[in-house]
Amino acid sequence: MTSAERWRLQLVLDFIITLMLWTYFTAGFVFFFSPFYLGAYFLAENREKSFQRLNSTFYKGFFSLARVLMPGHGWRIQPEVRQIRSAVIVCNHRSYLDSILLISLYEKHNTIVKSRLFDIPFFGRMLQWSGYIPSSAEGRFAEMMIQRLESLDAFLADGGNLIVFPEGTRSPNGSLGRFNKGAFKIARRCRAPIKVLFIRNTDRMFRRGSFSFDTSGPNIISLELIGSIDAGAEPETGSLSHVMAKVRAMLELKNDGGEDA
Repeated sequence: MTSAERWRLQLVLDFIITLMLWTYFTAGFVFFFSPFYLGAYFLAENREKSFQRLNSTFYKGFFSLARVLMPGHGWRIQPEVRQIRSAVIVCNHRSYLDSILLISLYEKHNTIVKSRLFDIPFFGRMLQWSGYIPSSAEGRFAEMMIQRLESLDAFLADGGNLIVFPEGTRSPNGSLGRFNKGAFKIARRCRAPIKVLFIRNTDRMFRRGSFSFDTSGPNIISLELIGSIDAGAEPETGSLSHVMAKVRAMLELKNDGGEDA
């Protein structure tokens, strides 16, 4: 087989596997998961907790399917990452896959999402029913933001994790962007530990600016715990910038270490 023929075959495989994965997101939700969400909406004692558990299960299924369909992509997730509880998790951001990967790891989770996503019909309601936090406190989101922040102490104390990407958006080239202060303010206010994660190579599977999966390999997607900071124990004066600088230093050191073998 010539190189041109292999390239065309790879394009066909990418298309077929991409179609199967996007079908999971649509038909899989409508025909299999939606009854569970409806049951949770009407019957669950704690709707947010039930929706978060269902979100995690839904994305677990997606990554299980991805592992089967794309064996060229290996996975290396530290056991310590899965064991994190009652923490503010901060992580670098390489791909759209990053957020749903972390959600798949924790049944009891919360996260900050772009406020405009709450305007998407039905999906925005799903975000709201899951208790997720809007990134903006302007306009109609002000009351929602206050309610979410007031409940975070109890949520974290009960073993929940708050997942935040402090860059706010995916990196276009792998370098770290400017940090937003939100996650660090929350950690200090709630006196919660900050767990620093580093993710690598998700952008090789699902590239920025594309809705098609790159199914070829070899590639290793890794997720590891690289540090922990007790934000509540930091000195009050200048503590926010100090904590942010420490987290950035951890991530930059790991980022400068090069790609995984």
